Amino acid sequence: MKFVEDIEIKRLAIKLRPSGEKMVKKKHPWVFEDSIIKLNAKGNAGDLAIIYDSKKNNFLACGLYDPYSPIRIKLIQFKKTAQIDEAWFLKKINEAYQIRKPLLETDTNSYRLLFGENDHFPGFIADVYDKVLVIKLYSHIWFPYLNWIIPHLITVTDCSTIVLRLSRLLQSKGNTYGLKDGNIIYGELDNEVVVFREHGVLFSANVIKGHKTGYFLDHRYNRKRVGALANNKSVLDVFSYAGGFSVHALTGGAKEVISLDISKHALEIAKQNALLNKHVGEHKVIVADAFEGLQKLIDQQKKFDIVVIDPPSFAKRENEISRAKKSYAKLAKLGAQLVTVNGILVLASCSSRVVAHDFFEISEEQINNSGRTFEVLEKTYHDIDHPIGFLEGAYLKCGYYKLS
Repeated sequence: MKFVEDIEIKRLAIKLRPSGEKMVKKKHPWVFEDSIIKLNAKGNAGDLAIIYDSKKNNFLACGLYDPYSPIRIKLIQFKKTAQIDEAWFLKKINEAYQIRKPLLETDTNSYRLLFGENDHFPGFIADVYDKVLVIKLYSHIWFPYLNWIIPHLITVTDCSTIVLRLSRLLQSKGNTYGLKDGNIIYGELDNEVVVFREHGVLFSANVIKGHKTGYFLDHRYNRKRVGALANNKSVLDVFSYAGGFSVHALTGGAKEVISLDISKHALEIAKQNALLNKHVGEHKVIVADAFEGLQKLIDQQKKFDIVVIDPPSFAKRENEISRAKKSYAKLAKLGAQLVTVNGILVLASCSSRVVAHDFFEISEEQINNSGRTFEVLEKTYHDIDHPIGFLEGAYLKCGYYKLS
């Protein structure tokens, strides 16, 4: 079964600066361009890069060479030598699947099978929506290995269709071997909008044009948790996007849910997702900037039993961290003013550069500053299909605060 033309793979011998070597010994999966001091040949995307100890010439790790990225080598094997062949990839896919098996014993048929570096597949995402597998590539390093990897993904997931998504950067540089974003590379797709289940609740993902792979699977546990808290409650879902928290709240028996997002298109999807499920509560949408929309609701003296604030990443770069922290602080302050007595404020962050400790500290300081006392009900991190294998891989955190 061939998905791409055969691509020759070279073996590169590499040595690093002491600082880079130190990180490799700690099993960090990234080697930056400026860490490399010796390279025996010019590398192409996907070439096998073998790193040797600078003093004793012992094997340290191996990875895949990426000439288009400042992260020049993405490491996949540490300390012990291994043949990086089809059997190696099959073993890693099976290991990843075993981690996810408990999730698939619930009423859920959507999950992330491969989570990049955390599953030894840096720059490679594989998400399942019912019988459709969506592969998203963020690096050229994977083209030489697709003919090995994809047949095993089909076998393990039992999916009947595979959609390939390519990052913008990948599309703009280098050779994609005739493959394009949105290509159906296996099976057929009757409808680009795929309906799937998440703990018994139905959602839809546009696997061809949707953001990322079509949906955000990482907040699954938190959406379920909000649904369990929502019976006979009023709920405000801020940065609602396609209505993940909103729909779980409605199916959990909420009497009223307001989805607030700046994207009218996203809110249309939220309304459609709500209609996929039985519910009796009223579902309203507000098209607005989150900060302005929250302030307007405060001015109208609105109150909600549950307020969920789940913004997009505010800090994609180092120089954005300070501004991101101020934005989180402002959202927590605004959100606290909209919660009823003994109501719940749910605050989330997906910025890996703002670490969990800082995020929770900011959130709690702002709740206090708003004049509300609170009880921490729960703090959550990544769901089972988003395991964390290194520090920068951890991004998701969510706090549940009961406000008196």
